[in-house]
Amino acid sequence: MFILSDDDRAIRDTARDFANEYLVPNAVEWDQNKHFPVDVLRKAAELGMGGIYVSEDVGGSGLRRLDSVRIFEELAKGCPSVAAYISIHNMVTWMIDKFGNDDQRKQWVPKLCSMEHLASYCLTEPGAGSDAAALSTKAVRDGDEYVLTGVKQFISGAGSSDVYVIMARTGDTGARGISAFIVPKDTPGLSFGANEKKMGWNAQPTRQVILEGARVPAANLLGTEGGGFRIAMHGLNGGRINIAACSVGGGQTALDRTVAYLAERKAFGERLLDSQALQFRLADMRIDLEAARTLLWRAADALDRGTDDVVELCAMAKRFATDAGFRVANEALQLHGGYGYLAEYGIEKIVRDLRVHQILEGTNEIMRVVVARSVVAAAQNGAA
Repeated sequence: MFILSDDDRAIRDTARDFANEYLVPNAVEWDQNKHFPVDVLRKAAELGMGGIYVSEDVGGSGLRRLDSVRIFEELAKGCPSVAAYISIHNMVTWMIDKFGNDDQRKQWVPKLCSMEHLASYCLTEPGAGSDAAALSTKAVRDGDEYVLTGVKQFISGAGSSDVYVIMARTGDTGARGISAFIVPKDTPGLSFGANEKKMGWNAQPTRQVILEGARVPAANLLGTEGGGFRIAMHGLNGGRINIAACSVGGGQTALDRTVAYLAERKAFGERLLDSQALQFRLADMRIDLEAARTLLWRAADALDRGTDDVVELCAMAKRFATDAGFRVANEALQLHGGYGYLAEYGIEKIVRDLRVHQILEGTNEIMRVVVARSVVAAAQNGAA
């Protein structure tokens, strides 16, 4: 897992070269202008990044989750916001590939892999965030169609994406009453709220998805009625480690820029990089990132293998890596002094982008709940 083969390095280096060519030079400008670089996303898809762990028979790259976290780390070194959207797009594309029938896979997945069509994941609602099983969006069967009514909140790519996987209630309260639907952008009754004004992630749009009697064919039901929550949670396992990888990548760039800055900057007659006090702080940043990366790769390998503890490990990696990445970026800003607060150095953007990673794909408090349940269950089983 920890020794990269020639193929592993080639995959990583392809993502790194792409980020250096297309993301690094533009990241600050895209952030300031709130520009969603769809043309660049499609260039990424030409390299296989539109369906990284999607089956090859429908246009995917057929890579491992272990490959994907390395790819997302490299992309996030260029721009965490763009990397995170590509992660979400991959999560949705994989969900249709994994849980869709043959007709659905052939209809939707190829254009998602090429990123001719973009995708959004729609679970969160204004009144249902961490308690996702309490969602209230409804889907009512009417002949050969379902009629969807409700509002989804904080949807990345909304308004720009072409395909929405929407979780809606088809049955009683709780997780078992939730189903998943593939909803195209041109569906009558589907509309979008204003682009949210956000602290970070400005290089991708975030809007409400509004469903007012939106009709979709019954053939657009993904999986079975009542199986939507399971599909959503399976998608989030991968989403969590991908966003963790984006935090590691953003944190690594912040550390690298800090080392370069301290090597150039002098105070009291010596380079700041020669100060042992500052070296210790750099060492802690490096340790945090390497620990996060190690746990992340462990979780990705577990997801590839389908181990019994995969949910727990993905939650661990998400909590630890997103906290570590933000902590490192924030420390990097401090070590830059006043310059870290200026947009041209790119550090303050990384801080703003990484902060939301501690909230989305399940808040880090919820990640602790997931892990705690496993700890308590193990203790009870041991006592039994």
